[in-house]
Amino acid sequence: MEQLKVIISGGGTGGHIFPAVSIANAIKGIDPEADILFVGAEGRMEMQRVPDAGYPIIGLPIEGFDRKNPFRNIRVLWKIMKCQLKARNIIRDFKPQVVVGVGGYASGPTLKTAGQMGIPTLIQEQNSYAGVTNKLLAKSASKICVAYEGMERFFPADKIILTGNPVRQQLLNTTITHEQAVMQFGLNPTLPTILIIGGSLGARTINESVLAALDDVRQSGIQIIWQTGKFYSQHIAEELAKHSKIANLYVSDFISNMDVAYAAADLVISRAGASSISELCMLGKPCILVPSPNVAEDHQTKNALALVHRDAALMVKDADAPQQLIKLAMEVVRDTQQLTSLSSHIKEMALPDSANIIAQEVIRLATEHTNSNR
Repeated sequence: MEQLKVIISGGGTGGHIFPAVSIANAIKGIDPEADILFVGAEGRMEMQRVPDAGYPIIGLPIEGFDRKNPFRNIRVLWKIMKCQLKARNIIRDFKPQVVVGVGGYASGPTLKTAGQMGIPTLIQEQNSYAGVTNKLLAKSASKICVAYEGMERFFPADKIILTGNPVRQQLLNTTITHEQAVMQFGLNPTLPTILIIGGSLGARTINESVLAALDDVRQSGIQIIWQTGKFYSQHIAEELAKHSKIANLYVSDFISNMDVAYAAADLVISRAGASSISELCMLGKPCILVPSPNVAEDHQTKNALALVHRDAALMVKDADAPQQLIKLAMEVVRDTQQLTSLSSHIKEMALPDSANIIAQEVIRLATEHTNSNR
C-alpha cells in the first residue's frame, strides 16, 4: 500500500483533543510511516495542543451557532461555506485515504466535504447522546465509533462499533503509589483524599461549592486537592486570603501531572464530559459527577445518568451543588464500603484499548479505499 495519509478533524476542548491525539499516536504505533494532518478551528486550544503533541494542524475560520442571537448566524453560515471551500483545498492538496472526525466545530465542514469528495469518513462519538452535527454526518460516514451502548437510536446500527473513548496514555502507565502521590501534594497519606477537577471554564459552580464549605473542610479530617481552572484562580486566591491557611487543602489553577492526582484520590468530583468519564472508568475511580448545564443538548447529564443507572457514580445537579456537593463528598469518602462498590461498578464500564481499535478501523478503511481506486 502507498503511504497512509489521514486527516483528523475537530477540537475545541481537551475532551476532543486528547482522544484525537491518542488515535493519531495509535495509528503511528501500527504504521510509523503514516502521515497525519489535523484540521482544527482557528483560535481554539487545538491550535496549540496538537503541535505540542508533534502533529501539524491547519485552522478553519469556523465558529458555533449563536442560540441567543439568531441574526449573528448569517455570519456563521457564511463562515461555514468558506470553511467547506478551505477544507476542499486541504483535502485536495493532502490527498488522505480516510478522514476522522472527533467532534468540535471544525469536524463538520471537514467531514462533510470529505464525504462529498468520495473519501471514507469515520466519526468518533464520545458522548452517550449524539450531537446534531454527528447525526447529520452519520448519513455519509463509513463507520461510527461510540463509547456507550444503545447508540442505535442516533446512528445506523450497521455502522456502529463500540470502542470506548481513548484516554491519555500517561494516566494508565503511572507506577506511583497512593501514598507517594498524596505526599507529592504535601498532604497526609493516612487521611481520606478528594480530588476536585472542574475543567477550565466549566468549574464555576464546583468552585463556589468549595468556597461555601471552607470552614467544614478545615474541621473535617479529610483533605482536598482542588484544581480551580485558570479563569477562576485570581478570584479564588482573593477569597482564600480572607481565611487563615487551611492545611488540608491543596489549591492549583491547573494540575499537569493528572496521573499523580488520580493516584492520590480516594474520591473524584468532576464535570461529566465524555473524556473525564472515560478516564474515571479506566482508572476505576469512585466519583461524584456534576454535569455542566452549559453544553449542547444537556449531554453531560445524559453521560452521568448512564453511570448512575448502573450504580457506577453519584450525581449532583449543578443547581444543588453549592448546598449539597461537599457535604455529600465528605460522607462518601469516609464510607469505604461505598467507595469499593462505586469503584468496581465504574471499572465494569471501562472499554480498554480504544485508541488501537479505532486506529485499526481507520487503517482498514484507508486500505479499502486505496484498493478500490486502483
